[in-house]
Amino acid sequence: MATTAATTRKAPNPWWVGLVCGMASYIDAASIVGTGIALVIYQHTIGLDAGQIGWLSGALTFFIAVGAVIGGKVGDTFGRRSVFIVTMALIALGGGLATFAGSFSLLLIGVALIGFGTGADLPVSLATIAEASSDANRGKIIGFSNMLWLVGIISAVAIATFFGGLGRLGGQLLFGQVGVVALLVLAARFGIPESPKWMQAKADNDGTAGAAAGTERAPRVTVRDLLVGKYAKPFFALLGFYAFTNLAANTQGQFTTYLWVNVVGVSVQISSLIGLLSFPLFILFGLWFMRIVDGRHRFVYFTCGAIAYAASYFIPAIFGFSFTTMITYTLLNGLGGAFAFEGIMKVWTQESFPTLLRTTAQGTILAVARFAAALLATVTPLLINSGPKALFAGLGAFVTLGVAIAWIVFHKAPRNQFQDEEIPLVAAGESAFPTLA
Repeated sequence: MATTAATTRKAPNPWWVGLVCGMASYIDAASIVGTGIALVIYQHTIGLDAGQIGWLSGALTFFIAVGAVIGGKVGDTFGRRSVFIVTMALIALGGGLATFAGSFSLLLIGVALIGFGTGADLPVSLATIAEASSDANRGKIIGFSNMLWLVGIISAVAIATFFGGLGRLGGQLLFGQVGVVALLVLAARFGIPESPKWMQAKADNDGTAGAAAGTERAPRVTVRDLLVGKYAKPFFALLGFYAFTNLAANTQGQFTTYLWVNVVGVSVQISSLIGLLSFPLFILFGLWFMRIVDGRHRFVYFTCGAIAYAASYFIPAIFGFSFTTMITYTLLNGLGGAFAFEGIMKVWTQESFPTLLRTTAQGTILAVARFAAALLATVTPLLINSGPKALFAGLGAFVTLGVAIAWIVFHKAPRNQFQDEEIPLVAAGESAFPTLA
């Protein structure tokens, strides 16, 4: 009955789904960058030390990882909609608590709730976007969600630029916007129905009355298929690619302000203004990615972006931390990240796995990357204080390794799982899933 109702109800505009569900990426970025800036402010207002800043930064990333594992599995088992409503409520609660917390312990609880909610939301929201889209616009709309990730960074940097000098109030505004945006998104999400593709796949997999005749939209799959089955190759490639590149990106997101203030020697407002002025260029890079991602040249752009992304970390590692090297690092990082980081990872993840493994796979990939980043974040302030050159050399090496893994596995066109799930069966029992080229 549910599947029949879903097929007769007019589907929402996929770009609207992309906006409402893509706000998970906005909140992810706003919370990571905003927390990083707010904690720098709080070190002078409520007395956080370097160790506590590290623990709070690590807790945010750690709980994003925990949420991604749980949200991904629950999203494949019980559906997308219930997960992305509950998670947004948790983010709003955590944002409110972090806004008014005046101690390390309360901040830790608020940051943990924001992290868990964000992590659980990301895989199901991205899958909802992909499943509402077509082959002609799927990459563009997922790319649009990545643009919202960039806007989330801009929002945090803008608040810091104009209000970072207000002391604790500046930090409260950074946390407060996460809570307010989460409430607005929660209201909008009640109008997004369950993914029809998930409902059909669930019916096919369970052999219930809603199963489609003559097609194999959702063959029986288990988590084991990600580890030793036909999906293991793209799964481990994406896991390695994102885990290694995210170590660098998470450090950049959480500790750029810390570097500008404590290493280069500029104020929070000036460092935030530099970031704000660079964002129009980053938006152009994001729009460029949306333009090419559904075309046949996207891997050429990935290769060029990978070189720029790795080089951005080696520049300050080799030439030191100055105003000039940090500006160069920022521009190259934005260019490389647009084509060879999270945006293309999201697209490959949606294309590489069947419906009933999609959020489990993506949640696991996100979780491993965020667990690794959390461990690094807990000691990053101490590493910066002891000498950031070695840290950035290591980050550059991680990026190089990550993009190399992706290049080896995806240098030929990957399978589009959405097309595979709609291939009519040629013969009874024949697999509709060709091996990854």
